[in-house]
Amino acid sequence: MRVVLFVLLLATYIPSVAQEEIVPSPSQLLSEIRFKTLMGGVIILPARLNGSPDTLNFILDTGSGGISLDSSTVASMGLKPEPSATRIRGVAGIKQVSYLYNQRLNFPSYTVDSLNFHINDYSFLSSVYGIKVDGIIGYALFSRYIVKINYDDSLIHLCSKGTLRYPKGGFLLKPNIRNLVVQRAFLKDRHQVNARFLHDIGAGVCVMLSKEFVEDSTLLAWNRKLWPKEGHGLGGKIQMDLTVIKELRFGPYRFKQVPTLIFDDVYDVTSYPYLGGLIGNDIFRRFNVIYNYEKGDVHLTPNNSFRDRFDYAYSGLDLQLIEGHIEIGGVAKGSPADMAGLKIGDLLLAVNGNFSMDFVQYKKALQRPKKEVMLLVRRKEELKIFKFKIKSIKQVF
Repeated sequence: MRVVLFVLLLATYIPSVAQEEIVPSPSQLLSEIRFKTLMGGVIILPARLNGSPDTLNFILDTGSGGISLDSSTVASMGLKPEPSATRIRGVAGIKQVSYLYNQRLNFPSYTVDSLNFHINDYSFLSSVYGIKVDGIIGYALFSRYIVKINYDDSLIHLCSKGTLRYPKGGFLLKPNIRNLVVQRAFLKDRHQVNARFLHDIGAGVCVMLSKEFVEDSTLLAWNRKLWPKEGHGLGGKIQMDLTVIKELRFGPYRFKQVPTLIFDDVYDVTSYPYLGGLIGNDIFRRFNVIYNYEKGDVHLTPNNSFRDRFDYAYSGLDLQLIEGHIEIGGVAKGSPADMAGLKIGDLLLAVNGNFSMDFVQYKKALQRPKKEVMLLVRRKEELKIFKFKIKSIKQVF
């Protein structure tokens, strides 16, 4: 009887084990990383490569399908990348890249290994932001972890995959996430348009649209005022137009009078009509965000910057920090700076009597619509003073 009873108990026990549900483990905090933000909310994330004592500066970018290093950083560290046939595409060009395989990235108390970095020249990003940009971190990190970005505290929590309870008071987006994050949004101007856009926290802009999308959708009125502007992306400089659209909406969130760039997508980065353009981090920095790629989730909670004013200033001037000198890197034709007589290559020495050579402060001084600015520059061996009034692109609808 005992033997039979044991067999019967075993028979009833086995099915219960087979049917037992495997419950995923809760997500765990792996590393807490303090970050800096640049103009437009672009995140600079510090990390070390392969245990090196030197801290590198990485842009955190949902618009990057991998992870990359600057070519000058690679050279200075004595690393030897391997050639490849891979070509990467950006708004200003297409490049063939080499790779560093099986590398490690060190964060506080945690190391990410088995990373394959492609190599690119980011000198133009360094000159535009006024800080050495050593690389860009994209899908290679986001795909492995849950990434929580708290802009209020300038902290990133790198967490393991697993169950997670999202904070109250926010909204859960369900974008299409593959290598990149693609979400739907509504744009409203002359017409309302519902389209797909790249969710791109590596872009320090509000909205950027392809010219073909704008024309085909008839989003803007034919007589809408456009302001010429120079932009930067993979491959270098690109000429764009700047305007303002009446409204941007996704989920329950609406933004009115949104500065918008329009560019000629020569290199087909938007694969139009699949994408109309991108939404950048001058929008998403207004939320504390949780990226959970495994579940296809992007959770947004409005933060202290949610109601920040947009930048409507227009000077037509592009500043660059090159080898310790602040240079006029671009002057848009017909802009206030152009009409005042400033030229590419002029060295900027002071703005409104401020001789600090503080790159960030000089840029902020050019973000004050309807204010007059005075610039002291050196042109060859001659000192020159230029005055002009900064215009506002804000529309009267």
